[in-house]
Amino acid sequence: MGIFQRPKPAARGGRANEKHDAEVTIPPHQSTRQTDQRRGGLPLHNHNGHKVTRGIHPDGESGRRYVHPWQFLKICFRSACRASMVLNVLWPVVPVAIAYSFARPDSHLAIFILNYIAIIPAANLVGFAGQELARKCPKVLGILLETTLGSIVEIILFTVLVVKSDPSHGHNLIPVVQAAILGSILATLLLCLGLCFFFGGMNRDEQTFDSAVSEVGSGLLLVAGLGLFVPSAFYSALAGVVDDALLRSQVVSISRVTAVLLLVAFAFYVWFQTHTHHGIYTAVLELDEEKDEDRHKDLAKAKLTLTECILALAISLACVSLHAVFLVLQIETIVERFHISDAFMGLILVPIVEKFAEHITAIDEAFDNQMNFAMAHVLGATIQTALLNAPLVVIIGWGLRKPMDLNFEIFMIAILILSIIVVGNFLRDGKSNYLEGVLCVIVYIIIGVTTFFYPDPKTGTTNTTGPKGVGPGAGVSKALAF
Repeated sequence: MGIFQRPKPAARGGRANEKHDAEVTIPPHQSTRQTDQRRGGLPLHNHNGHKVTRGIHPDGESGRRYVHPWQFLKICFRSACRASMVLNVLWPVVPVAIAYSFARPDSHLAIFILNYIAIIPAANLVGFAGQELARKCPKVLGILLETTLGSIVEIILFTVLVVKSDPSHGHNLIPVVQAAILGSILATLLLCLGLCFFFGGMNRDEQTFDSAVSEVGSGLLLVAGLGLFVPSAFYSALAGVVDDALLRSQVVSISRVTAVLLLVAFAFYVWFQTHTHHGIYTAVLELDEEKDEDRHKDLAKAKLTLTECILALAISLACVSLHAVFLVLQIETIVERFHISDAFMGLILVPIVEKFAEHITAIDEAFDNQMNFAMAHVLGATIQTALLNAPLVVIIGWGLRKPMDLNFEIFMIAILILSIIVVGNFLRDGKSNYLEGVLCVIVYIIIGVTTFFYPDPKTGTTNTTGPKGVGPGAGVSKALAF
């Protein structure tokens, strides 16, 4: 029996054989959109001949149920691509980092390095499990779910930093959080997108992507950039004119209102993608799948079951949370002892490790000529950081009565706005090549070198350092009830 079955000719009365109509499978090189069957428009058997579970997209059907330990470990180790599989070699570092953090709490540098390395394979498993789970959903919802799960690592790191921050007692990690927010956006927007353009364009004159993905993404980034810029501009314009304690309390209030509005913008963005305009995005992504040069291999791979996806997410998120806590506890000591600036720690070191696995996925898609998928991951992750993660951290700080605000260093926020404009110009024509990729990476390296030499500002000299050396919380603690 062939892998693609045609229904028998219609019987008398014009009715087709219903049994054969229900058992059509799809060839591995085609998108499932071409097969329209009775149950919700999806085929009952997928490309591998597995019976499709109700509610599961055929591309994500594993043909198994529950948990099969050996199969689970084998699939997780092979991961999504060869680069991701290489990262799994670092898994032995995970138990070593956890044990060492408990056994030698005074070895700050060793703990920082071990947990910095260990968070990479853990985050890689979060990304892979999210990707496997996304395969079981409709295309647009799957991309959104995969990007959101990839952002969980970032949210955990930001939350731990805010919780551990105590400006009133001289333990101020809020500048690191602020730098990490902008650093995450820059790392994805310049480094990851640049590498996507470069590796995708190495063997091609140019690659194309749909305006439905790029225009909406670049427009939202400009709006997000403006929203993040306004509180900093407000403080800079009135510094020295209004009493500093009063001004900082007003900036905290403005940041909280801005955070709520950015969350509303993100909700509308999700509704736009998944409801009112989901057909456009679905068609774009399905056409992109057909460009995938090794799609037949990807579809033929063994898949995780739904239970295994949840188990992998639980294990990886537990590891990520532990490593994030151990990592954050060492940041202040590392910054002071080795004279690393808050800007470099937050803008470069933290974002690279938290986004590493997500970047690998996007670069692999660009290499396979799936530029719309790569763009959806890059722009989607950037938008989530700006419209979801950053506002969420401000709200968490509000609930903890911590002065977490969006009052960024003018140097950093100016770099962000300029980077958004530069990338927007590259996206305007809907085409990319390796030269544009190299230019994006060069810009990111320039920013990295600059932040390495960028000193922590002296007390009270900028919009992120308060009087008496306790950071932006100075004089604001009594004004936290917005």
